[in-house]
Amino acid sequence: MSHPKTPHVVDARFMEPPDPFVHTMEMLDTLQPGETMLLLLYREPHPLYKVLRQNGHAYQTELLADGTFEILISR
Repeated sequence: MSHPKTPHVVDARFMEPPDPFVHTMEMLDTLQPGETMLLLLYREPHPLYKVLRQNGHAYQTELLADGTFEILISR
């Protein structure tokens, strides 16, 4: 899946835990410094935010009209 914000997308809206977290961390490991990835979820991932902050990643969250949380994560 591609997205205008970044080519690196994890669409986890229909995944069961812990798959969204696992796929997000795997993709983060493939990113080069300065690259971004987009995580799509139907719930806000507060535990993930803590892990991102602890590992020095920046993120921005946007709630879309359809209930999707778009989390843009920078490496």
